[in-house]
Amino acid sequence: MEQKKRIVVFTGAGVSADSGIATFRDADGLWANYRIEEVCTPEALKNNRAKVIEFYNLRRKESLTKKPNEGHIAIAAMEEWADVCVITQNVDNLHEQAGSTRVVHLHGELMKLRSEKDPNLIYDINEGWEQSLDERGEDGALLRPHIVFFGEDVPMFALASRIVEQADILIVVGTSLAVYPAASLVYYVRDRQVPIYLIDPGTPDTSMIRNPLTHIKERGAVGVPQLVEKLREELK
Repeated sequence: MEQKKRIVVFTGAGVSADSGIATFRDADGLWANYRIEEVCTPEALKNNRAKVIEFYNLRRKESLTKKPNEGHIAIAAMEEWADVCVITQNVDNLHEQAGSTRVVHLHGELMKLRSEKDPNLIYDINEGWEQSLDERGEDGALLRPHIVFFGEDVPMFALASRIVEQADILIVVGTSLAVYPAASLVYYVRDRQVPIYLIDPGTPDTSMIRNPLTHIKERGAVGVPQLVEKLREELK
């Protein structure tokens, strides 16, 4: 039996935007009422914990009203005929809702909390969307959103880079390739013959990519199903 192709899908905010989740680059939506420095930095958590907790509670409340779109669903469907791993910059769980079974979250997970003292002590939010201000872990420390704030290390990056190194095909969807270190994952492909497919209606900076590159200028919800169908036919 022929070994399945290893397809790595690297997704950014554009994939979730197609499900109605606002990105912090949008002029409207939830982010419009907050400055990043006030809600998404370690300093913000220290100086105004209540505002940070409020913001992520609202993000969770919003996310519970959203569903996977055609892009998420097409990515999950590839598992029927390929060895697929999703690496995402998104903190929502829409990939999992769509059926993807291997998802690496670079920037954390919205529906989880973790200890402020022990980053490995992580809890699922099993009901609802609200974190109380004084919620604590079993180590006695206050809990915080399980989110990688600006200025913090990206602990899942090493794993993600190893996964990209093993890719036979790399699909990049809905990312500006401007947020580092995540954007540098495109340089971890093991050799120059591995094709890279970029799905984005804009013009991300691809000047440093030396692999064969195909740019599909569509939103993820449109371009991903098109590409998945094409690859399925080619890899039969």
